[in-house]
Amino acid sequence: MNSRAYVPADTAWYLISLRPSGQHDGLRRAAARFGARTVAVSPWRLQARDDDTTRGQLEQALACDRLVFTSPAAATASAGLMPLERLDAGRLVAVGQGTARALRRHGAAAVQAPARMDSEGLLALPAMADLRGKRVALVTAPGGRGMIAAQVQARGAQLLRVDVYERVPLQVPAKLWSRLQALDAPAVLAVSSGEALERVMAQLPPALRRRWQRQPLVAASARLAGLATTLGFADAHVAAGPLPGQLAAAAHAALFPPAA
Repeated sequence: MNSRAYVPADTAWYLISLRPSGQHDGLRRAAARFGARTVAVSPWRLQARDDDTTRGQLEQALACDRLVFTSPAAATASAGLMPLERLDAGRLVAVGQGTARALRRHGAAAVQAPARMDSEGLLALPAMADLRGKRVALVTAPGGRGMIAAQVQARGAQLLRVDVYERVPLQVPAKLWSRLQALDAPAVLAVSSGEALERVMAQLPPALRRRWQRQPLVAASARLAGLATTLGFADAHVAAGPLPGQLAAAAHAALFPPAA
């Protein structure tokens, strides 16, 4: 039987979120359920594209054998360019359950999504196994998800990349670094994007970098945990998946391991 960790009532801890600007609420609510406060550190903001070129590429994607959506943002941006009811239900693949929900919310139906919500899980779906001679549209943003594109092509498919939104880089303000340096309780870093982690690490003041590398980190996949280790993190943990509740639960367990 699982045992609950004993956490004193006055214990305060922090979850550091690297989500895009304006998209921390889900992780903030999940962390609060575990008694944590969230500090938002955004390396970028998301901006949907709204131009004829992107619309034309999305129209071309309708003729593909598979349409692969890599994030909820990709689903939402696509919905701003065309009614998603037009998408053939038998061809839709999402990288995870959050992306699948976003597609359904905007009118798409019968979306296939893996239980393991990452690139590896998506590539293991039966729908992605036999791609030789097929056309696959990757609906995404510039950068990231390179594994999916490479594997789709390695499996013999013709790839059409449709970038429906973009990540606009943000400079982390100095006052936020000062706040993080002054935290008076344990903190855990939550990572669901390797590109976000690398971008934030490039801006970190040296003293804070050393502090982060000593504190726990929870990653949405083993691949991301491996990346964190190469970046000097000594206490990387793998969450059950990328959903806010999964990351918050893993962060809590990293600080307060359940009693045996």
